[in-house]
Amino acid sequence: MVSEHEFAAADPAAVAGNVAAALAEDLGSGDVSAALVPDHPARARIITREPMLLCGRPWAEACFRQLDPNSQLHWQADDGERLESGATLVEISGQARALLSGERSALNFLQLLSATASETARYVAALAGTPTRVLDTRKTLPGLRLAQKYAVRCGGGVNHRIGLFDAVMLKENHIAAAGSIAAAMERAKQQFPTLPLIVEVESMDELRQVIAAGGCTRVLIDEFSLSDMQAAVELCRPIGLPLEVSGGVSFDRLAEIGATGVDFVSIGSLTKHVRAIDLSMRFIAPVR
Repeated sequence: MVSEHEFAAADPAAVAGNVAAALAEDLGSGDVSAALVPDHPARARIITREPMLLCGRPWAEACFRQLDPNSQLHWQADDGERLESGATLVEISGQARALLSGERSALNFLQLLSATASETARYVAALAGTPTRVLDTRKTLPGLRLAQKYAVRCGGGVNHRIGLFDAVMLKENHIAAAGSIAAAMERAKQQFPTLPLIVEVESMDELRQVIAAGGCTRVLIDEFSLSDMQAAVELCRPIGLPLEVSGGVSFDRLAEIGATGVDFVSIGSLTKHVRAIDLSMRFIAPVR
């Protein structure tokens, strides 16, 4: 298992791009409200109004530093750490206008990514004691895939493929177009021999076809009953073929799914059904 805080760092280029787009969207030709404020040094803090797992520090830092390169952020917790309601995430020192102009974008990133990380951690905790790991999906907010996948890692989950380029995934329509599971798999192995090959199946018979074809990295079992999940584990474990459960994975079903011994569950709601964490930023030193 991946322990708390052991997760791959955020991509600096992706962070910079996300933040530049967010600030451009929000500021447009300029922050007319902040322009009314004397631009003196000021301090502010961001607090949480509910328990959370912190995620999004690189994005928040970039929001303020793209506007004021000399701004200083003094974090009270690292990404991946839990905070209780009322706790301070960070204290920020910088020019007053930059703090005001960067506030909403910084909060947006922190609220979204902390929500994704917190929900992922909740699912991971529900599977504790089982061999089953939590996978994300491509059901992410447009333009924020790498950010949300970082948040999933921050919460103890595992990234599925990043996009359509880094793994071959054969689903019902790919198989239908190729004519059979075996034909689709053979074409994938010939054309993309170095990429992972994931095949979705909808029955035990299709699972046996995948095993017979060979060369599969992971099998995605879609809408299987619990008894079929257990049968699939008994079939695949001796040959070291990982199984991923997809479809109908609700939080209430995690314990029974994990008890079957499957290797992964993929959960689109981690990045698709996001309820932002309630955060607030307040000045703590008056603007002169």
